[in-house]
Amino acid sequence: MVHAAPRNRGMIEQGRTTDVFDARTHRVARIVLPVLAALVYGFWAAANRRYGGPVTGWNLLFGFLTALVFAVVLITLLTVAPKLHRGLHAAVWAAFAGCAVGFLFSQSNGSIYRSVALGVGVMAGTFAIMFYRYYTREDAEGHRLE
Repeated sequence: MVHAAPRNRGMIEQGRTTDVFDARTHRVARIVLPVLAALVYGFWAAANRRYGGPVTGWNLLFGFLTALVFAVVLITLLTVAPKLHRGLHAAVWAAFAGCAVGFLFSQSNGSIYRSVALGVGVMAGTFAIMFYRYYTREDAEGHRLE
């Protein structure tokens, strides 16, 4: 039988949830999760680039360099983006998502026009979703409610 996590009266009235992990776990996850995502992204880009052929040293180097750049940009965005205004915050994440998807598609030997079109499409969708998310979590003066 499943039960809800216990919360005291103050948490219920303020609408807060129970935080299962401590601050140290959150700090470690802030670095580990982007690095894991970067390794998956680098592997994916390297696999797209070799077109099903054998894995070479240059292919491994390309994958690790792609993962390094992805990790640095993602960690920078996670640090800097929350300090931005909601429109710029959404635009930064949309540009990141669009560039990441467009780059992955370009490595699979597709047309540059299709790569750009796919990147712009992902960018537009991401911007709409992120702007809505940030817009609905701010008050009239632009202060975050979270």
